[in-house]
Amino acid sequence: MTTLRQFEYLVTVVDTGSFTRAAELLHVTQPALSHQVRALEKAVGGRLLERLPRAVRPTPMGRAVLPHARAALADAERLRAAALSAAGLAGGELELATVYSVSLGLLPPVLRAWRAAHPEVRIRLREFAHTEDLRAAMTAGQADVAVGPLPTGWEGPIRELGTEEFVLVLPSGGADGPEGAEEPEDAPVPLAALAGCDWVHYAPGNGLADVLDAACAEAGFRPGVAVRTEQTAAAPLLAAAGLGPALVPANIVPPGFDGVVRRPEPPVRRPLVAYTRTRPDALTAAFVELLSRRVRLLPDVAAGGTAGGTAGGTAGGAAVGPESGPEGGPTGSADVSADGFS
Repeated sequence: MTTLRQFEYLVTVVDTGSFTRAAELLHVTQPALSHQVRALEKAVGGRLLERLPRAVRPTPMGRAVLPHARAALADAERLRAAALSAAGLAGGELELATVYSVSLGLLPPVLRAWRAAHPEVRIRLREFAHTEDLRAAMTAGQADVAVGPLPTGWEGPIRELGTEEFVLVLPSGGADGPEGAEEPEDAPVPLAALAGCDWVHYAPGNGLADVLDAACAEAGFRPGVAVRTEQTAAAPLLAAAGLGPALVPANIVPPGFDGVVRRPEPPVRRPLVAYTRTRPDALTAAFVELLSRRVRLLPDVAAGGTAGGTAGGTAGGAAVGPESGPEGGPTGSADVSADGFS
């Protein structure tokens, strides 16, 4: 039985005149390419390519087969385009809403993958400082889909994305750092050990301020404030510069970060979801499906900093109280339905 993939291999070898170049363009190994061409030759009952010392050319049978192979590939592309057009994936615009930290840490690689798969679909990104602002925007119809912490009592479709973990960023420099920073790199730092520190805090309008306050309250203290920032991305940089510890989502810490990254004890975690008002259309459903496959909630942020992971993060309790979760959202569980996203 012949396949479209075999036709693609044949056409690419003929067009490039080289198995080596064709394998590079197709992102396959040359032995795999040669195997599929031989399988196609076996299926049609004769040799399709003549291998010359410095080139490859089609045999008479190959020249007879080649137009049909090209036509089959063209028909397949027209079929795909028709399906995408009918599903709304060949154009248009998707309005996406999220909170600052998610747009900073989680969405860039997802949006890159989406752009590569659907270059004709425009993305309008709306960012909010607090989960309640995000929820209000969704309720008002300002976006097609929201990505963030689980909203309280949401009645529309929800897709679970997994659990995100927070880390502590401590000033580098050992002796000037808080108690616990000199422990082995993979040892968690008790939040209670940081009770006497002035923290890199967040501006009141940023929901991560609620996260820090709730986590510290559970550890038995109220955090002092060295500086407040409105920009989530600034928190780890300010902490590494020596202003005080910061509590940040693990996925916003950049690679090669010059600071001490440690896990807090008890851990601070939050569930993240994608949600819509009603059953999503084909465009929104396709984005959420790609999001659920591509999102990486718990990357390696530093040697010994956290355990690496993918979507789903680390299961378990959260140090943030149920009344005020990450970015102002709840940390408790809810009945989550994937209806409309499958």
